[in-house]
Formats: sequence, structure tokens, C-alpha cells
Amino acid sequence: MRVNRRKFLAGTAAIAGAAAFPMPSIAQAKSIKIGLLADKTGPLAEGGIQMEQGATVFLKSKDFTLAGRKVDFVVADTGSSPAQAKTKAQELIERDGVNFILGPLAAFEMLAISDYVAQHKTPILSLAAADDLSQRKPNPYLCRASATSSQATHVLGDYARKEMKLKRVVYIDSDFAFGYEQGGGFQQVFTDEGGCVVKKLWAPLGAPDFTPYIAQIQDVDGVCQGFAGAAPVKFMKQYADVGLKLPVCGGETAGDDALLPHFGDEAIGMISACPYTIDLKNDANAKFKAGMDKDFQAVPGFYAAGMYVSGMVIEAGLKALHGDVSKPEQTIKALRAVKLTDTPRGPIHFDEFGNVVGNIFVRKIEKVGGKLTSVTQKTYQNVSQFWTYDVKKYLAQPAYSRDWPPVTACKA
Repeated sequence: MRVNRRKFLAGTAAIAGAAAFPMPSIAQAKSIKIGLLADKTGPLAEGGIQMEQGATVFLKSKDFTLAGRKVDFVVADTGSSPAQAKTKAQELIERDGVNFILGPLAAFEMLAISDYVAQHKTPILSLAAADDLSQRKPNPYLCRASATSSQATHVLGDYARKEMKLKRVVYIDSDFAFGYEQGGGFQQVFTDEGGCVVKKLWAPLGAPDFTPYIAQIQDVDGVCQGFAGAAPVKFMKQYADVGLKLPVCGGETAGDDALLPHFGDEAIGMISACPYTIDLKNDANAKFKAGMDKDFQAVPGFYAAGMYVSGMVIEAGLKALHGDVSKPEQTIKALRAVKLTDTPRGPIHFDEFGNVVGNIFVRKIEKVGGKLTSVTQKTYQNVSQFWTYDVKKYLAQPAYSRDWPPVTACKA
């Protein structure tokens, strides 16, 4: 066979060039697809909108490119409905072929889709707390950079007893999984420190009027509320309207920074415990707040920060994988191995179940320069989902629920 010398040299040069600059595989050439499950039209829409904003600000800051790969971002509205959340998760996975899911917001939504997501081996970076999915019934494809429901209220129970000096408290929240788990975390730590939860009150999710429940607050020296979405604003106003002046503390959503423009002076003095605080001074938080202001003219809160940090985790995981997401088992392993020192909530890493270990900030709402703002009172560092309890003993006890821990008679 005769070979043309010029063609031969050209061919060998092309082969040499390909070796030096290998062509990307078909898998590598495709874009990364990230789906977001967010409540945008239900009673928790206040948080869902912030979730979309936080994720968008992060991706926009990266020109929608992570680890050298373009990102397609798909948003689905769960409507604060477990059934709709599952339908939207199916669409994201089966129709849109997403590589990652961000969200959902509510614990009951995450509980509704967990098995389906795990069966399809789709890594999910949940904002929803749903304690047991990183505890007794762990989802192997879950990586949670926000917190469990009880992670911040464990801290709150400690602070309420030791720093606020509260002894007898009524706990009030919405009648759903997130509320039960928040209340359980607060109650266990608060009572272990010598306090007593006199009563637990459960209002229907989306209830417009909390007055019948507020009327039951008596014979206590403080109130703990864990409302989410826009409900904290309604509660605090109605609480003040009936003339109650007992100190109020709340969980990660009860005093959310994004609600500050909507609260009135009745919220001044309220204490909350949260994985994010607007007054954290570090480079990542400054960049995050500037992006939220520039793109949405919005005050950022926990929901937006949770999605922004989750985006940072995806980026770090992709870099470790050199952009290869073809093996879901390796992808979730890389996500859980991520350690970040500069995020809007400070340093984070993950435990063996894929749940975040990081700071929880105790804040007080104050009026500064005519505007309400959160002022950090104390930072609890490296807080685990198991608080300071022995992990084996913690997992052996019942999961926090509507009835556990039970309300028992307070000691005199």
C-alpha cells in the first residue's frame, strides 16, 4: 500500500495534537444539569423564592459554568405539597435528566421523594431538614449543607436555658414534620439543662390566625416558636396585639433575615438560632449579599444562603471529579468529602451521613439606624446534628415527633 507522505505527516501531527490536547468525551462535552425543587406558590413560598434567588446568584457569579462545564438550571414549583414535590422530582429526573437536585424546602416534601431519588441514584442537596434521612433512615444520595430540623434548636434550647435563663416555656409551631422535629430538638436540650416545656401547640400550616393558640400561652416565662415562610411575621404581630410581652425565641426560620423588612417593632428583642446570619463578616458572605442586592434587591436569609452554599459544594465536588458525573456513587462520595473554609455561613464539612457540621449563630433582632437587623449574640462552632450526645444513644432513642419527647408535668 502506498501512503502519501504529506498526508501521513499531517495525520501523525493530528494524532500527536490529540494526545497533547485530548478531545473531551461525549459525557464531558454535555452540560451539567441542576434541578431546583422550590415552594413558589404555597404557604412556604417566601422561602422558596429565596431558594431560587440564592441558587441563581451563585450560578450567575460563575457564568453558569462549574469545573469547566456549562450548567443548565431547571426550576420546579412544589407548591408546598408532598404529591406535587414527587411529581416534579420525577420530571426533573426522568424528563430533564438532571445530575443534581437542589431542595426541596419542606421536610414533608423531602420525606415524600427520598426513596424515589435514592432509587434513581440522583445526588440531592436538600435544604429540607427531615432529620431521619441523615440519621435512622439515611438516604445514601443525600448531602445536606443546611441543617437538620433540630440542629439549630438544639443550640436554641441550650441558649434559652443558660443565657436567657428561661425555666418554663410554651412551644408553638406549624403542625407538620419540620415543626415536630424543631420542637423535639429544643425540648430535649432545654429539659436536659433543667428547663421545662409546659405545653406544645400546633397550628395548621398556612393558618391565618394564631390568636386561639396564643390565648393558651400562660404560666410560663418564655415562648419558643418555629414558624416558617411568612408565618413568623403574622405570629409576632398577633402576639403583640394581644398584649403578651414574654421573651420569644425561635428556630432557623422564625427570625429569618429575609423577613426583617416585613417585621414591625414587635419583633425587636426576638432571639433566633440559625446556620446563617446576615452580619457574618467574611469574604463569601460579602459577595453573597452583594449578589442578592444586585440581582434581586433582596435581603438574603437562610433559604437563599442554603442554596448558595449548596452550589459551592457542587462546584467543589465537580472539581474533585474533574467534571465527571457519570458515576453517581462517586459523585455523592465527592460531595460528602467537601470541606470549605469560606462560605456565607462560615466553614463547613460533612459527617458520615452526609449532613453538615458547621456554625450555628444565635441572633437578636435589633433596630439599628431605623432598620431592623440581626445582631449575633453567640456563635456555636462545629455543631453536629447529634449536638453533644453520644451518636449511638441518640440513634437508639425515638425520632422527634408530634408526641416525642412527651410533655410531662414540670417539677415544682
